[in-house]
Amino acid sequence: METADRLAPFGVTIFTEMTELARKHDAINLGQGFPNWNGADFVKQAAIASLQRGGTDQYPPSPGIPELRSALAASYSSKLGRDLDPDVETTVTCGCTEGLAASMLGLVDPGDEVVLIEPYYDAYPADVAMAGAVPRYVTLRPPDFTLDPDDLRKAFGPKTRAIILNNPHNPTGRVFTDAELALVAELCNEYDVIAVSDEVYEEMTFDSTHRRLATYDGMWERTLTLSSLGKTFSLTGWKVGWAIGPAALTLGLRSAHQFLTFTTPTPVQHGAVAALGSPEGFYDEMRSDYRQKRDLLAKGLEEIGFEVFLPEGTYFLMARHSSFGIGNDREFSRHLVERARVAAIPPSVFYSTPGAGSDLVRFAFCKDESTLAEALRRMETIRAD
Repeated sequence: METADRLAPFGVTIFTEMTELARKHDAINLGQGFPNWNGADFVKQAAIASLQRGGTDQYPPSPGIPELRSALAASYSSKLGRDLDPDVETTVTCGCTEGLAASMLGLVDPGDEVVLIEPYYDAYPADVAMAGAVPRYVTLRPPDFTLDPDDLRKAFGPKTRAIILNNPHNPTGRVFTDAELALVAELCNEYDVIAVSDEVYEEMTFDSTHRRLATYDGMWERTLTLSSLGKTFSLTGWKVGWAIGPAALTLGLRSAHQFLTFTTPTPVQHGAVAALGSPEGFYDEMRSDYRQKRDLLAKGLEEIGFEVFLPEGTYFLMARHSSFGIGNDREFSRHLVERARVAAIPPSVFYSTPGAGSDLVRFAFCKDESTLAEALRRMETIRAD
C-alpha cells in the first residue's frame, strides 16, 4: 500500500522527526512547541470536577457543550466588537489543527486557490492538499519578515477562495501591523475571499499590539477566527480549540468537523470554560514570563554567534546559523543535537521553495529558565568548535 498522492509530498512531520532525534540523544528539546511545566491548575481542577460529578462519559454535542460555546461568545464578543450567537457562531474543535482542516474541507473546493504565508505552520499546505485545492505562496523574508504588498497582490486572483493568516506568526514571531492587515482585508473584499485567521498565539505579544482580522471593514462576514486552549494555558495535549465566525462559514466548518472528530471530550471542555474566565492578571503574568525567557535565550544565542531575529509574539525565535559554517538548516540541526544535545527545528520545511530558510533555525523558548540556561551552556560547544 502507498500513501495517497495528495499527502505523499509531506512525509513525517518535522516535529516528530526532531523530537525522536532529541530522545535518541537525550537532548534538550527546543524544537517542538510544548512547555516543560504543568498546565494551569485551576483549569485542570475544573476538568477533574467534571469527571467526578459524572454525566460526562457520553457524546457531547458536536459543536461543543453549551457552557463552553457561551463562554466563547462572551469572551470574543468584546474582542471582535459584536454580540456573538453561541449557537451558530462558535464551534469547539479538537485543537486549532482540526479547526484548520475542517475549514479547508468544509469551505474550499477542488481547484480553488488558497493563499498561504510562508514560512508556514506545516499543517497548512497539507490541509489545502486534502481539500484538493492549489496553494499560492507569499514569502516573509528576514530580517523584518514583513508582508510585501506587491507579492501579496500577485497571489490573489479570480480562483482565490481563501487565505490562511497566522497572527501572531509562527515561526517568525511577527505580529502583523495595521497596514498589513488592512491590505489583506482590502484584497479579501476585492476578490470575495474567505480568511481563516489562526490566532492561537493571540495572548503572546511582547512589543506589538495584536489586531484581529475579523474587525476590519467587511471582514466579519468572511473570516473564521481560530484559537485554542493549548498555547495560552500550557495544555497542548488537551487538544481543545475553537472557531468563531458568521453562521454561513460556521456551517461549512461544522459540515466537515462532524465527520473528522465529531466532538471533543466533555471534561476538557469544562476546563476550557474555567480558562476563559481567567482574570486579566493571568495574561499579564504570562506575557511577562515569556518576555524574560525570550530575552534570556536571545542574548545567549547572540553571544554564542547566532544572528537573532527578536520575535514580537509567540514563543518561537528564529536565528541565522551561517556563522558556524555547518551546512544547511537540516545539517546544522542534526549537528546541534548530536554535538550539543540541543534540538531545534530546521525551518526550510516551512517553505515551498527548495533552499528557502536553509540559513535559519527555529528555537522554542516555552521552557523554564534553568532549561534554557542549560541549553545555552551546551551550545557553547559549537562556538568552541
